[in-house]
Amino acid sequence: MTALTLSTAGAATLRADAVVVGVAKGAKGPVVAPGAEAVDKAFDGKLAAVLTTLGASGAEGEVTKLPAPSGLKAPLVLVVGLGTEPGDDEAYGTESLRRAAGSAARALAGSKKAAFALPTETAEDAQAIGEGALLGAYAFTAYQEEAAGAKKPLAEVALLGGKPRDKAYKAAAERAAAVAEEINRARDLINTPPNDLTPEAFAAVATAAAKEHGLKVQVLDEKALVKGGFGGILGVGQGSQNPPRLVKISYTHGRNAKHLALVGKGITYDSGGISLKPAGHNETMKCDMSGAAAVFAAVVAAARLGLEVNVTGWLALAENMPSGSATRPGDVLRMYSGKTVEVLNTDAEGRLVLADALTKASEEKPDAIVDVATLTGAMVLALGNRTFGVMANDDDFRTAIHEIAGEVGEASWPMPLPSDLRKGMDSPTADIANMGERMGGGLVAGLFLKEFVGEGITWAHLDIAGPAFHEGAPYGYTPKGGTGSAVRTLVRLAERTAAGELGL
Repeated sequence: MTALTLSTAGAATLRADAVVVGVAKGAKGPVVAPGAEAVDKAFDGKLAAVLTTLGASGAEGEVTKLPAPSGLKAPLVLVVGLGTEPGDDEAYGTESLRRAAGSAARALAGSKKAAFALPTETAEDAQAIGEGALLGAYAFTAYQEEAAGAKKPLAEVALLGGKPRDKAYKAAAERAAAVAEEINRARDLINTPPNDLTPEAFAAVATAAAKEHGLKVQVLDEKALVKGGFGGILGVGQGSQNPPRLVKISYTHGRNAKHLALVGKGITYDSGGISLKPAGHNETMKCDMSGAAAVFAAVVAAARLGLEVNVTGWLALAENMPSGSATRPGDVLRMYSGKTVEVLNTDAEGRLVLADALTKASEEKPDAIVDVATLTGAMVLALGNRTFGVMANDDDFRTAIHEIAGEVGEASWPMPLPSDLRKGMDSPTADIANMGERMGGGLVAGLFLKEFVGEGITWAHLDIAGPAFHEGAPYGYTPKGGTGSAVRTLVRLAERTAAGELGL
């Protein structure tokens, strides 16, 4: 685990394996950014000229390594591009700083310590740099031998330019560490092979974390699910030798605090069931529990930060497999709510486990419910691989979540819930079918979930099918594999709920 520290030392005087500085993309070439003054001085004021000679431009994510000149304690200078230079009255955006720090940390894999001297005007800047560096340093190596050539992540990040004795900066660093570490915990879960991360194993991880952080946890096993009538979760999991679980993990600040319920889709492996996925679509389906991982991480982060809000996480865990005992297309399931669902496609399973969990979460009458799920390929077609969709039964709440996601650097887009699409889920046999019109499939899934939210409860649905798992080359602080999408949004939502900013 990469350590994060605040330092009063200067960029030229701190002993480290490397010092990280930023440059912007100016009209006539790279422009040295604030924080790099001492390093630029060591280059006789010619750092920008040296970079221009090497072909560097200051473009976002661009990394250039230079041997350090005399006058610096670190033997290496790593220069990272920040993108377009801000105007005279503007500061560097926190997301630009976050991405730059992530790119630098990735490039320094194998190093013991790096000093980050990126532009730091505020505590928020320090927080963004810390988050980006810790997220960028992430690597999943649990199943690789060191001999395979995998480099260990950067061991320590020292933030320069802040004020370690200032409470705001200290709090920012602590928040950055807590949030980034929990995102990385979510990433570990998403990247764990499905033969090791079964519903039971996931529940055990949640139980251990609850004990570590003073949280309450309740695990409903298959017997308790049968007794409780959780037909959706049981129906999805009945084809697997690994039985399902419903995990409730709770952080309680106080009796009078606002209550936020988070519900996560936790399909630890999704074969599609009897409606088997086509070739080429199975290989990454260990990531179908990314919603549950995000919810779990957000609850633990809320506890670590001591937020003045009550947060309950519901992890709906099942493995969707084809077998002689699996749910068939045409079967009818009786859900926990009492409603019946005709299963027309067993690969539309996430909405079934979420429906039971949403009903259960609604019984506690929280001030708001947010569910998170890698729910539909339709949302990926609509928004691409880096943006999640936001749907809600309250327009103001949907707008607030979209804005919160933007605050913390997560791309999202508000999506509608058109009432005319509901008719497509009418069933001649049951109360509702789990499929409707093909066009607008992501919205149809949202409408299905809405049916299981308690009356009068504010609710939002985040479809993270696109950004939850990254199959391309790493960029910024985003690694290959599990990303931890939506964790930052959920944590910020909890903070703003605690502050009474959302009118809940």
